[in-house]
Amino acid sequence: MSQEASYLTITVDKSHIITIGERLYEQSIELIRELVNNAYDADATRVDVTVSEKEIVVADNGEGMDMEGLNQYFNVGSGEKLVNPLSPRFGRNRIGQFGIGKCASLAAASGLEVITQKGDFAAQVVFDKERWIEDGDSWKIPLTILDKEGKRGDGTTVRLVELRRAFKPEDVTQRIAEGVPIRARNFSVYVNGYRVTSRTLTGNRIPVMHGNEYGIIHGEIVILPAYRASKDEMGIEIKVKGVTVRRELFEMASWGKAATRVRGEINADFLPLTSDRSGFLEDSPEYKSFIEAMNKTMVEVKRAYNQLASQRENRRVSRSLKEALKRIHQALILNPEFSPFGVVPIAEEGRRGAGETGVETTPKEKEPGGVNIEDIEEENTSHSDEVDSPSETGGEKPRKERKPSIRIATPNAVVKRLKFGDAGVTCCLDHLGEDGPECMTEGTIIYINRDHPLYKREAKKKEAHILNIARLITQEISLMKDPENPREAYNRQSKLLRDAFKED
Repeated sequence: MSQEASYLTITVDKSHIITIGERLYEQSIELIRELVNNAYDADATRVDVTVSEKEIVVADNGEGMDMEGLNQYFNVGSGEKLVNPLSPRFGRNRIGQFGIGKCASLAAASGLEVITQKGDFAAQVVFDKERWIEDGDSWKIPLTILDKEGKRGDGTTVRLVELRRAFKPEDVTQRIAEGVPIRARNFSVYVNGYRVTSRTLTGNRIPVMHGNEYGIIHGEIVILPAYRASKDEMGIEIKVKGVTVRRELFEMASWGKAATRVRGEINADFLPLTSDRSGFLEDSPEYKSFIEAMNKTMVEVKRAYNQLASQRENRRVSRSLKEALKRIHQALILNPEFSPFGVVPIAEEGRRGAGETGVETTPKEKEPGGVNIEDIEEENTSHSDEVDSPSETGGEKPRKERKPSIRIATPNAVVKRLKFGDAGVTCCLDHLGEDGPECMTEGTIIYINRDHPLYKREAKKKEAHILNIARLITQEISLMKDPENPREAYNRQSKLLRDAFKED
């Protein structure tokens, strides 16, 4: 018994073609991005986007389309851009891949009109979605040949009519800024007459450059200033051919608030994309290699962030220490007998007394009562003994006063000196460990432990921080005066603190 071969015809329902545009893209605003990117692929140097309540118009001055180009444009799933990935005039890496971007246009509009001109060819195509579906088996859409317009020149204008939803110009501008290579040379985009520009991030910039077997990874990551930290648009933009595909947090998900200060753009043109270009093929070897390289980069970013955070914290600690020392200076003026270096005369206004107590700052600033305040001396290195060289006559000059050596445990130590005439105390705020002493004194050096639980608790608020530092310094100064009588020392400390923090 012989069997004749039979065949089935593969058909595609027209409604399914429309559904592609409605379901393929997460947001219908993507349709504008697709139209602008088509203009970029066509070597346009300028694209004008007009957004109104009833329609959206995207006009470019690209190479335009002839009859063959129109056939390719309306060929859903065309691989022409994959076969010819570079544009003919500027050699741009073409963004489109599958030829389905036009389907996104039908997600938010009832009709699509295309007017194009290339050389001596000009035409208009009107795509009425409802009428096309009603035509049943006919897949044709009306085309009208137009007379060439010399003033207009080559290019394409796409008009979306009878919009289903409203588009805000500011939202369109933002999406174009992210989803279109607006930084490319010889390319500009305008929305309702205003040029779209890329955002400029301020902060500490970290350049990124990696190479692997698939291509180059390059860009920069920016650590924003603390006042610019925001939970909005967190993550690093991953761009393929100048277009942001999505934002990635990488390892920052566990960084807490630190992640709100990190932004950036990373370009990796070799990454394979999903059909809607909203994500990556994460099982691909290209993507896995990319993630591996970026994880190493984020380790460097975290190290840079910690360093900046330490510098910022040190500035805060330095300000608090300086304020505490100024207040202690004021208290010592009122109670000069509490100084462990003895009572010294105070100069008259406008004159400098020998050995007067004071804190060094600018000469312009003055204490009430006419006593000059001089700058607090900052010390970043340990002191060593200094010996003068012998004189020419063979005699030796007197040795300079020995200064105590500061033992700095970490590079983040904050050191300032409070002068009492020719003598004084050096205050060193350093990380000595949670189990280390709250404070201690070696000679005339006062160490305060920034890791101590009490210090960390009081450091959270500015006023409490200053008061705590002043408490510890006055405690050690009072003990220097009479170490054998701690009760009297603490009474002196109480008096110094009271005078240091008077309301006036």
